[in-house]
Amino acid sequence: MLSNTLKFLTALEKNNTRPWFEENRSMYESTKLEFENIVGELIKGISEFDKDIAELQVKNCTFRQYRDVRFSKDKRPYKINMGAYFNKGGKKINTAGYYFHLEPGKSIVAGGLWMPERDHLSRVRQEIDYNYPDWKKILNKAEFKKSFPDGVSMDNGLIRPPKKYDGENPAIKYLKLKSFIARKPINDSELKSATLVKYLVMDLKTLKPFVDFLNRAIE
Repeated sequence: MLSNTLKFLTALEKNNTRPWFEENRSMYESTKLEFENIVGELIKGISEFDKDIAELQVKNCTFRQYRDVRFSKDKRPYKINMGAYFNKGGKKINTAGYYFHLEPGKSIVAGGLWMPERDHLSRVRQEIDYNYPDWKKILNKAEFKKSFPDGVSMDNGLIRPPKKYDGENPAIKYLKLKSFIARKPINDSELKSATLVKYLVMDLKTLKPFVDFLNRAIE
């Protein structure tokens, strides 16, 4: 249940300044703890079907609230969201995993591999090309399509086929991708529910074969 965190993030969006944040630091600390408790529960839940997550600690999964504004035109000092990434080795390791993004009106549950390095991207494309029937089988499973009806996101891809691949390749729409992500929106009322963790874990469990395929490729 993340009611207080939603309230804080809503207020932060309207008052994204250092003075306001310092004046309300106690509110931030309590909501940070609320979010971290949910993350801890998610680690336990995900570990029941993915043992690679079992050794993670909350700090391995969560992100700083402070924005890096050095190279950005947007100088707002704080993120107006909270997020947690659950993957083998922790958030600093570029392996496929599971993601929970908390932002009023824009929350999602997701999984996959975001903007992998060139070598890993090449390996994933090769794995999809070589084992396209297995890839399709994963994406066409009834439970996957029920939890993630939009399938793999197509909003981060090349216009032309990548080198070494023909435009007539049956897997070409996936081979053009630079990230391999499936996501589902979570509305604010669900975030306030006492059964939030249960339903997030159910959705994330359907992503296990998808995540395994991607990790098999890069490892």
